[in-house]
Amino acid sequence: MATSSKAVDGIQEELAVRIEVTRIHLYERNPRRQLNPEYQRIKASIRTAGLDQPLVITRKPGSADYVLQAGGNTRLQILKELYEETKDERFYWVNCLLKPWVDESSLLFAHLRENELRGSLHFIDKAQAVLEAKQLLEAELKISDLSQRGLESLFKERGLSLSHSMISQMTYAVRHLLPLIPQALSAGLGRTQVEKIRALDRIARQAWSCRSLGDEDSYDAVFATLCRRYDGLEWDIQSLRAALENEIAEEAEQGLQSIRLEFEARLAGRDIPAIEVEKKEPLPVGTAKVEIKTGVGSVEDKDANSTKLLREADKAIDPSHVQDGVDSLSPQPDILSQHDVDANGDDNSISAIDPSTERVLPDTVFNPVLPPLPEKLANNLKSLRARAWTLASRLAQRNGLGDLIQAIPNQGLGFLLRDVPDPALVESLDAEMLGQVSTLWWQLAACAEVTVAPVDILVKHLSDSVILKQALQAQDAGLLFNSVWTLDPGQAGHQLWQQLSDADWQDLLQLMDTYRHLKRLAVDTDTDLWRSPPDLARGD
Repeated sequence: MATSSKAVDGIQEELAVRIEVTRIHLYERNPRRQLNPEYQRIKASIRTAGLDQPLVITRKPGSADYVLQAGGNTRLQILKELYEETKDERFYWVNCLLKPWVDESSLLFAHLRENELRGSLHFIDKAQAVLEAKQLLEAELKISDLSQRGLESLFKERGLSLSHSMISQMTYAVRHLLPLIPQALSAGLGRTQVEKIRALDRIARQAWSCRSLGDEDSYDAVFATLCRRYDGLEWDIQSLRAALENEIAEEAEQGLQSIRLEFEARLAGRDIPAIEVEKKEPLPVGTAKVEIKTGVGSVEDKDANSTKLLREADKAIDPSHVQDGVDSLSPQPDILSQHDVDANGDDNSISAIDPSTERVLPDTVFNPVLPPLPEKLANNLKSLRARAWTLASRLAQRNGLGDLIQAIPNQGLGFLLRDVPDPALVESLDAEMLGQVSTLWWQLAACAEVTVAPVDILVKHLSDSVILKQALQAQDAGLLFNSVWTLDPGQAGHQLWQQLSDADWQDLLQLMDTYRHLKRLAVDTDTDLWRSPPDLARGD
């Protein structure tokens, strides 16, 4: 029933009307596909005070009923429920503002703008609405396939600002990810996280292709299987990344460390030479013949023992989210954790790890910004050791050495190297990157005091089969130097000062600073870092 004297059909301007709730329909293309989190609160308000503002509706020519023209789907659904529950006339007759019909795309854009103003639309919901709008525009304009820049221009004309890069991410999310990880997307996975998945997809595809592991379809099948495996309300891209790295390493019969290093380099935007791996039958442990670079640019053939098997990938630190510096310490000095979430709700940090067990701690992440060392921390051996271990672990993980770091929270400098770098890195890395990895290994070894600490203590932490233990027990410096490419100081400085990323450089500086604090505190408290029992060392 209209309250204006003008006819409802064929209106040319807005009309204030009262319409039966049964004749008003929810908008079938409503961008919001998830239940409004405020649903029960809004329902209680309408039950008590009624509808506080009219619904905006329209009517398609020739139709007997009405449809919401811009927003209001939650309120209309509540009105319908309340009328069914109470049969109260207050919920039957609805005050509305009737607007002229334009076209289908205008209706969708009106709902998109309304949801944009409210700001609570999930990324995947908005993405699906944008692709529906694209289809409607193509049909109305009789264009077979609108380009992303063309769509950007048309959206701007209709009051929506979307860049072509945003449209590209939305298209990827809807067409590629929605069939694979619907739970994660529906739970609120944002644009930043979708971009990270897309980048990981691209990097893994490159690694798969350059090793000739199969065609595009075979890679797509692997990617789809792994995505579905990890789909859930609490999405963790690191689980997907670790699984992809493991899959490629197994298919290529290549060391996992070199695959991880390649992923990290490509994700950081550093190009590395394409790798073509010839599959070979594995040789017995201890007899693998590899080329080891020694001294300044020389190459020799040496027998090398295989390194310790890599630990489970789900124990790895998340290297992709580290920006600058390292975490601050929690009240428990041996467990480092602090949540860091950006303004879009995307997690930009890394999982915390308990150095006593070397396992990722659930529901905790590192804040990548390092504050100055507080006095309380600088005077606590346990905290300093935990800090050193964290920094060393992050440096190692980002440079293909993550599985060589082990925590010793109550002894020494807080961490130790398990062995020399995987000999497979020599075959898979170019000289520049191998030099960087080797030089960093020596820096980590120095900060862990591998070559100066008491040998009887060090060897207790090492497996019998590793080269590092053999070299330490035999006091054979040559074996160690021949197993790790050792550059002269000038070359080492070049690799560290020029080649390291900003995040790695900051972590290395902080690691050296932490080392100095540990040594000074040991002198001040007359503590032997390697032999003093924990209960005699201050802070332990």
